[in-house]
Amino acid sequence: MAQRHPDTAAETPVGLTADGLPGRDAGTVLEQYLRDQATGFLRALTAREGEPGRPQDDSAEAGRLMRRSARRIAGALHTYGTLTDPAWSEPLRAELGWLSGTLGREHQYAARLTRLITALQRLASAEEAAGAAGQADDDLGLWLPAPGEGPAANRPGTAAESAPADRKNGTGSAEALRETPARAVEGTEALAGAARATTGRRTPAPSPAAAERGTGTGPLAVGAARAGALLERQLTLARTRAHSAALQAVGSSRFHAVVDAVALLASEVPLTPAAHEPAEAVLPLLAEQAHTRLNEAAADLALARARHPYNADALYGALATEQVSERQDAPWNRVRVLLRLRRYAQEVLPFDDTDPTARFAAAARVLEQHREAAEAAAAVTAAARTPRIAPATAYALGVLHADQRLEVEAARYAFAHLWSR
Repeated sequence: MAQRHPDTAAETPVGLTADGLPGRDAGTVLEQYLRDQATGFLRALTAREGEPGRPQDDSAEAGRLMRRSARRIAGALHTYGTLTDPAWSEPLRAELGWLSGTLGREHQYAARLTRLITALQRLASAEEAAGAAGQADDDLGLWLPAPGEGPAANRPGTAAESAPADRKNGTGSAEALRETPARAVEGTEALAGAARATTGRRTPAPSPAAAERGTGTGPLAVGAARAGALLERQLTLARTRAHSAALQAVGSSRFHAVVDAVALLASEVPLTPAAHEPAEAVLPLLAEQAHTRLNEAAADLALARARHPYNADALYGALATEQVSERQDAPWNRVRVLLRLRRYAQEVLPFDDTDPTARFAAAARVLEQHREAAEAAAAVTAAARTPRIAPATAYALGVLHADQRLEVEAARYAFAHLWSR
């Protein structure tokens, strides 16, 4: 691993190297990176505002490239902000964050709707497959007891039988009271296991014909169509509003001011005197600060708990109040943002494409899946608050919410194992 400037005793952060920095000042290296990103931003803007008849896919790709460059410029200005004029860099960083969020919101709503409709179809097809399997067992002559029937219902000594007798005698059995929570816990674990089996990733996706038919007699299949229509109506409306907001933003003077500031990066970057110091003495130090902030934020996560499969923390936490659910996801979102900043800081410096670099990229993808699943679950919660929805619709939305929170749990499980390697 390469060493830093002789005045510093620490080592270069993992995945970073000072190779290629000697003989260059910090401002030159930062200017080159910002210039490349600004050029990519302006090129994508030109493609996005080209001919009106250009296919929509090309416009979406140009918008994605604009957001990509905007995020990297803002990230570089955040990590290496001491090298640029703060009166210029801080407002630009805030405006780039506004632009990236405004242009990306429409895409997020579209992806969220696709994600939820696909999950509803998968869950409904899984219920239909389970019902077909049960019907096949009946055809083979296997007796399947209905709820409340069978030996368990007639077994003496259950809480259902002993409770009336105890009330009649005016006494209560302490042993029965102690056994009741145990039975409740066993029942809860059984229901949770069934839910996990139903919402597992290995469930095959429905065929196009089955998805188009939308038929089914189970409680989930009955409410899935109405739940899908409700989600489509709400998310399509949100997407339309986001599209209108993006069009207004692109035509505003605020947007043109941001474009002018980015165009300045392609020719000149306002630097501070610190930018004239040797790059190998300045840039790795600033990159390590981003690395340290990431490690500190990751240390605050409950990774020991997340490494256990089916811990249900993400699911049970979402069943509490909305504030508790947001506070539970907030630390993971903070790590996602800091991990992105760390990766952008790594792009400014020469780096080796080693295992740590690949691990950070994989962790970033996992945390992005965590964010998408958490926001999808929040959208389902908002849909479930619609007044006067049918019980079957509410049931389907509840199953869908649990499925998305289990996706959150799976992302935390994957990140915990990636981070501990």
